[in-house]
Amino acid sequence: MKLEIFDYSNLNFVELNIAGNNETYVKCHHASKYLSSEVFNLFTKCFESSNTMYEYYGPTKFNARQIVPLKNNLQENLERLQKLNNKDSFIEFVGSIFLGKVFILELQKIDKTWDLNWEQYLTKLKGINKQIIDIVDECMDKGNVLWIIGY
Repeated sequence: MKLEIFDYSNLNFVELNIAGNNETYVKCHHASKYLSSEVFNLFTKCFESSNTMYEYYGPTKFNARQIVPLKNNLQENLERLQKLNNKDSFIEFVGSIFLGKVFILELQKIDKTWDLNWEQYLTKLKGINKQIIDIVDECMDKGNVLWIIGY
């Protein structure tokens, strides 16, 4: 939490937006979901691998052509998360991801004993992974476009 007035350059979240079409999206739509950048970074590779046009600081469209590969990448990521069975494997997995160490640093800020509670954080990451898959499934079922916008 920031107890201050801040400007656009200090925003640090990612919007998952299904309220648009192939041409445009409605920024910060009420149906959008949001993740802090530190958490989203752990899933970025899934998005990059699914769409060569992925750009963190600009809106990236995932249409019917990219949405199935995205789901497959997210499923593979979830399978990797489900195989983690101890603190060392959790740290190694997160640390191997670009900016994954930033996630660990943020955990240390909010929970000094995070390493004793690592299983809770792993469970939360698996839940987030599943929720992103649910969003992708909704796009597939309804023919929606998924826009990813970093702020």
